[in-house]
Amino acid sequence: MSPDDLVITGLDGKKVAGECDPSSELGMHLLIYRCRPDIRAICHAHPPVATGFAAAGMALNKAILCEAILTLGAIPVAPYATPGTPALSAALEPFVHGHDAILMGNHGIVAYGPDLVTAFHRVEAVEQIARVTLVTEILGKQNLLSTSETAELLARRARAGTGPPPTATPVPLITSDPSEPERVTLTRQELDALIDDAISKDRARR
Repeated sequence: MSPDDLVITGLDGKKVAGECDPSSELGMHLLIYRCRPDIRAICHAHPPVATGFAAAGMALNKAILCEAILTLGAIPVAPYATPGTPALSAALEPFVHGHDAILMGNHGIVAYGPDLVTAFHRVEAVEQIARVTLVTEILGKQNLLSTSETAELLARRARAGTGPPPTATPVPLITSDPSEPERVTLTRQELDALIDDAISKDRARR
């Protein structure tokens, strides 16, 4: 690319300069700028491992790496939406305020920051986090940090001012602490069938 290839638009999406048409995904970029006044640059890419997690619908939200927590925290996955349509912006919008990088379901990733270098480095960080996470998945073991350890890292990130706005509510990280027992929902018919089956087996044993 050369400077002559660049297209300049306003925040209303109207072209100001350049010979080519703006990207079909301009709406996604404008959404992020509108939601995050602190953002001055955005990178959208398709790195293979991170995109693999996006295609699998798996967020990078486990407290595995202290560096990952300090730099990006949880990286959510937005539901799939057709590229270049308003639906794509709508799918991303719930996550923009609380995160600096998002996996785009069945698509790729988008990362952003106060300048282009930071946005680019965040794309590379997402791919590195995805690679390490994949290795732990292959090894079949993930030694997660605790909630208190994770909270300390997030507090450091907040003090450094490198995270989302203080008012943001990001997706929580999964830690090593036990979570609430999984709830199972049954219909009355399914519950009755289970009770009848248990009674029948008990009678058969007598």
